[in-house]
Amino acid sequence: QVQLVESGGGLVQAGGSLRLSCAASRLIFSGNTMNWYRQAPGKQRELVATITSGGSTSYADSVKGRFTISRDNAKNTGYLQMNSLKPEDTGVYYCNIRLPIVQYDYWGQGTQVTVSS
Repeated sequence: QVQLVESGGGLVQAGGSLRLSCAASRLIFSGNTMNWYRQAPGKQRELVATITSGGSTSYADSVKGRFTISRDNAKNTGYLQMNSLKPEDTGVYYCNIRLPIVQYDYWGQGTQVTVSS
């Protein structure tokens, strides 16, 4: 059973926008921090953005001012709004929810984002 379902990836020109969604079960989503990671070909997976259950956010320097992470706790869904996209944003984006008490990570299947120049 897939616990995190991602959507919203695709092909966009530089300067364009995409919004990624991550739908989770209430049991996994409620009260837990959600993260977005990405991985480009030949590179390590990197943390892009984080949001706590209370709404505190943090971002990688490379996306500050362009990306916004958010969550709708009533819908058990998280989002990553990506504006002013650059070719270097290209990669597979993964939603992650961490259960801190048991130190267990849930991952989405990944969604491809391709930004053309």
